[in-house]
Amino acid sequence: MKILIMGLPGSGKTYLAERLQPLLESAWYNADKVREMANDWDFSPEGRLRQSMRMRTFADYEKSHGRIVICDFVCPTKDTQENFDPDIIIWMDTISEGRFEDTNKMFEKPSKVDFHITEMNDQNHTNIAKELKNV
Repeated sequence: MKILIMGLPGSGKTYLAERLQPLLESAWYNADKVREMANDWDFSPEGRLRQSMRMRTFADYEKSHGRIVICDFVCPTKDTQENFDPDIIIWMDTISEGRFEDTNKMFEKPSKVDFHITEMNDQNHTNIAKELKNV
């Protein structure tokens, strides 16, 4: 199962992933760590699509080996969202603007989500894990 935790920078993606990962006993890929490994800090539309393909490669590998995998990254456009092709989308809709104006301008709200998080709290990760384990 490929889980995408998406949202603007500063919305709590990594915070949620960090707490959800041990409950699901999953693999976890954070976009900043993956960009660091690739030494690719290109945030142009092409760079963002390349990043979604990179994240997809890691996620597909984990899924093909029977693991649940969480990927947390902005995934700002319909193209990047469709390219990643998640099984589950968690949208961190906790802020109206992130710290990067270019990302704010290009960010497209997802058309379909499985979990829509509108506030940070100490139960989101527990509630999501329980629901996913029942799937």
